[in-house]
Parts: sequence; structure tokens; C-alpha cells
Amino acid sequence: MINSVCGIRSTGRICTDLAQALEAQGHTVKIAYGREQVPEQYQKYAVRIGTDLDVWIAGAEARLLDNAGFSNRKATEKFIEWVKEYDPDVIHLHNLHGYYINVEVLFKYLKTCDKKIIWTLHDCWAFTGHSAYCDAINCTRWESGCDNYSQKGYYPKSYVDQSKRNWRRKKDLFNNVPDMTIVTPSHWLEGLVKESFLKDYPVDVIHNGIDTTKFYPLKNDFREFYHLEDKYILLGVATSWDKMKGLEDFVKLSDLLDNSYKIVLVGLTDKQIKKLPKKILGIKRTNSVKELAYIYSAADLFLNLTYSDTYPTVNLESVKCGTSVLTYDTGGSTETVEEFGGYVVPQGDLKGVVEKIKEVKKESPEKQENDMRPTNIDKIDYHTAVKNYLKVYGVDSHHTESVPNAKPPILSGGVRRS
Repeated sequence: MINSVCGIRSTGRICTDLAQALEAQGHTVKIAYGREQVPEQYQKYAVRIGTDLDVWIAGAEARLLDNAGFSNRKATEKFIEWVKEYDPDVIHLHNLHGYYINVEVLFKYLKTCDKKIIWTLHDCWAFTGHSAYCDAINCTRWESGCDNYSQKGYYPKSYVDQSKRNWRRKKDLFNNVPDMTIVTPSHWLEGLVKESFLKDYPVDVIHNGIDTTKFYPLKNDFREFYHLEDKYILLGVATSWDKMKGLEDFVKLSDLLDNSYKIVLVGLTDKQIKKLPKKILGIKRTNSVKELAYIYSAADLFLNLTYSDTYPTVNLESVKCGTSVLTYDTGGSTETVEEFGGYVVPQGDLKGVVEKIKEVKKESPEKQENDMRPTNIDKIDYHTAVKNYLKVYGVDSHHTESVPNAKPPILSGGVRRS
């Protein structure tokens, strides 16, 4: 697998969940990643592409040249040599943006490697000229070509606009890869792919899943610890917070609610926490699943005020911990509500959010529990996603023998085996 991170954040945890399930069936798995730290329990899978310096240089080039995805040539070439030695049966791509890999070098190899290729899209970056979040402003210029880009201030940030050039380069590179299947986590993103220059590839929808053995209602002292015993807790969780994830909307929402409510946001930086109004409790990012389960369980209602999302696992985690979800009608976020219950409000309608919160607060716990449709909870488990991926891989889900592979060598100058 290839992804920007390994074992952390939503995409990194999807990779390691999948890796653990595959390994349990006897398969050999490695996860090539580009940045940040890998939790100890996942080190056995991890193979790093490049270095921190490579990421920093690529990020600077992206700002100055608007060339995200087209730096890191030497690190990627060394990584491709490692892949040839490892000789996998399947190459599973995830997030290729993140300033760590050169997609030109990668796809030239993919077109000639005679391997089965799976590409899971977690956002829109693959078929746009720049943005991962074109849906946030309902931009559809990617259908025929990108130009006059209006989201230069958002990831991947750039001071110039080369979206037209990038769109053409991606279209040329990403097409005509033999035996490649695209996977999307939602029907919403599937629809966008079928309108893009990737439309000739087969597309399968495999919803994201979570480890249901780790997320479940837990009695805890979260309320007592933060002196919130008499508060109605509204929870938001994200791996990183910005305007796109709804941070500004949460701040505005705090002014619209009285003191009987308390907004709790998880995943903030120290700088962001210092700027929060008193009505919001800010908690730093945690990679502890148990800590997250405690917080989900303590909340009264989970709010997902995102402006861009494909099929958020935070919604699933909250529902599994017994807390209902209220989301904007954004991307694939509404599909989780359609499947597992909850509430949907038009994007940006904070007055509607307040009205729905008050309505839910008045409902009995029994009605909220029924609205979550617990009979469908089993579909949340990531093992369901694993079984579906095995079908895409062309692997028998009952296979238990190891697939022989060459041992990965230790490479200097950018790729290391962990």
C-alpha cells in the first residue's frame, strides 16, 4: 500500500486496519508512507519514502510552483527500486498527495509493472488541477479542465495558479494504467469519478469501516473531569481543524447557544486552543482509540460541520459509541446518516443546526437510539471492507497461506525498512 501516513489519521488507520486483517489471513503486507511518525505496533508494515527534508522541500516547491505531486523524484526512484525487489502481487494506492511522492515516476512504473493496481480515492485530488476539496465550493471545472483556481489558500497551498497544467499532466499520467480499479468510499465520490477523466476505469464503492471491538459505549469520568456534569455536550472530532472542517462554524455556533450547552472539539493544536471562546473546550489530537471512545461515549450529540468529506469514519465511531450524528449535507457524510441514522442540515445553515440540536435534546434517549438503526451497526466493521477489498484484489477471503515475497532490502538515502 502507498499512503501519505501509516497508522495515524483516518487514511493511515484504514491502511493498517486492512493490513492487519490481510496479515491474519496469511498475506504479506507493507505500507509505504511519506511523513509523520508511525505508532510502534505498525512499524512492521512501514517503509518510508524519502525524509522529512524531502517533504519540506516538496511543500515549499508546491507553494512557489503549484506542483504538488511532482517533486521528490530521487526518493521515488529509490522507492520504485525497492518495490521491484519486494515484488508485490497487488499495489494499493491511497493518498498520493502530501509532498512525499512523485506521481510521474510512480505512474510510469505502474503502467509497465504488470501488477494488479487498486487506487482508493479519499478525496478529489486525483482528478482536479489542484484541490482535494473542490466540492467545498461546488467547483466542477475539473470535468473538462481546470483554470482560474480559487482555492490557492487551501491545501495544497500555492501562491500561483498552475491548475490547468496540472490537470493535463494528471490526465495523461493517470489514464491507461493496465488492470487498475478505482475504489471510492462513497457513492457520492463514485459519481464524481464517473464525470472525470478517470471515468474509463471500473469503480467499486467500498465504505470505510472501523474496528468495532474498540469503539463501543464506555462509562467514564470525562464529564466529571472537565466539570461538565450539567452540560449538554456537542462533540466535534477531526485529525486537523480549519475552516473547511467547520472550525469557524463551531465558533459561530457557540455564540448561538446558551450556557446549558458545551462544545468539545478534539484534534486541535495548542495555538487553536488558545484562540477558542470560553464556550468551547479544546482538546489536542490523540492517537489513542480508547480515549476517543471515552469522549464519544460522554457526548450527547456528535456534530460534523464539514464542507468536504467522502465517508467520514468519525461519524461511524460516534454511532458505534452510542452517540447520534448531526451532519451538514456534505459529500458522502450524508450516506452514513442514510445508512445508520442521524440528522442532516443544509451546509452552512447554523440556525438550522441550532434548531435541530434543541429538537434532539428534547427527544427521549429511546427515540435517539431507534434513530441510529442499531440493526445496521455490523456494516460499520472494517472486516466488511476487508472482505470487499479481497474481492477487488482477486483473493479468496478464506486463503490462509502466506504469499511468498522477496525480503525488503535496507535502502539508504530515502527509503528505510522498519
